[in-house]
Amino acid sequence: MAHTPSAIKHLRQTTKRTERNIAVKKNITYLKRQLLKSITAKDVTKAKDWFAQLVKFLDKAALKNVIKKNTASRNKSRLSKRVNEMGK
Repeated sequence: MAHTPSAIKHLRQTTKRTERNIAVKKNITYLKRQLLKSITAKDVTKAKDWFAQLVKFLDKAALKNVIKKNTASRNKSRLSKRVNEMGK
């Protein structure tokens, strides 16, 4: 257990940040799941909408270092291929 006031504050900050990061990651997985459902259902308009939301969220998460930049770009690249193949 933390003894000094600064260590107690650091513990509080860490738990807040951890909770926030977990919420962001859960939202990313939710958006991915919805996008993949719309891709399998072959619904182009919904897939493009979900993809736009996911890209925006991935960029924000990468900017705040919740996920790594390369992870965000890899996910965007792979999913954009699948969405673009649907349109053809």
